[in-house]
Amino acid sequence: MTQVIATTPGLFPLPDWAKDELADLKGHQKTDLISGDESGEVVAAYDQAREEVISIQQDAGLDRVVEGQFRWDDMLAHPLAVHDNVETKGIVRYYDNNNFYREPVVQGDLGADGGDVAADLGAAADHVDDGLQAVLPGPYSLADLATDEHYGDDAEFLDAIADFLAEEVTAFSDIETLFLLEPSLVENTPADGEDERAAEAIDAVASAADADVVAHTYWGAIEEKAYAHLMDADVDAIGFDLVANHDQTVYNVQEYGTKDDVALGVVDGQNTLVESPETIRDRIDWFEQQTNTAYDTVYATANTETFYLPVNKFEDKLEALANAADLEAAEA
Repeated sequence: MTQVIATTPGLFPLPDWAKDELADLKGHQKTDLISGDESGEVVAAYDQAREEVISIQQDAGLDRVVEGQFRWDDMLAHPLAVHDNVETKGIVRYYDNNNFYREPVVQGDLGADGGDVAADLGAAADHVDDGLQAVLPGPYSLADLATDEHYGDDAEFLDAIADFLAEEVTAFSDIETLFLLEPSLVENTPADGEDERAAEAIDAVASAADADVVAHTYWGAIEEKAYAHLMDADVDAIGFDLVANHDQTVYNVQEYGTKDDVALGVVDGQNTLVESPETIRDRIDWFEQQTNTAYDTVYATANTETFYLPVNKFEDKLEALANAADLEAAEA
């Protein structure tokens, strides 16, 4: 019998009070964004917001709880944006939407750099007894969003990014699940040879985790060849965006199979329409029927990050995901 786990890929919308308070504390310019050396007042505001959103997830009944990634001003580029050997330069568009991030330009070795993400996760662990989930950019996507002015070789740069992320993972608190977010596998499909290296980089980060690892893709379906290589990565589940493209996703799984566990983006992280628990469950059932597989575990999740949403709609979607998992359990 399939176990449905309600979760998210993180990167939540800031509470309204935190937006106002942090805008006053941090300012409004590019130079005022997170750099890793914030004042005590800024740190306290983020701590309060993190504790609040953890309670929201727990009250909603999510099976996995994330720390919210409120400090990630640069979205998936954040781990590099706060690195000592990275200079953030001009503002560039975040994929094909109306959000922007500071371009992280790597100018030195990407060795261990203090565990910025691990520190936030440790703060979250103080409020989560079980079900803690970590979120990181996948190595291919992080390399895709960054600029290399140090390594001089795409393969070496990707390896360095993977090693950097693996070092971060080894500093994590005890977690049950790690989501590696890999939208670039869809948005900027790796070329021949690069697709195999991308899978190997994901495997390197996953191997550092003492937890179940999900390589989560979104904003469409992975192209066939890249998906076949991704299947070689030693992850516990691959995540699919059923909102943006379910047909190609089903074809990939029919042709190449998938892992015993699967993550399904069954809630739209960018649309304010709130899905009902029954609709969410129907999408999960449909995928199992189309792929003719009863999975050990289905991670029911938003397809994308949810920082695009108003806070009230975000909270409603969390409850819908949790209720969908409970609905499945009640029917079983």
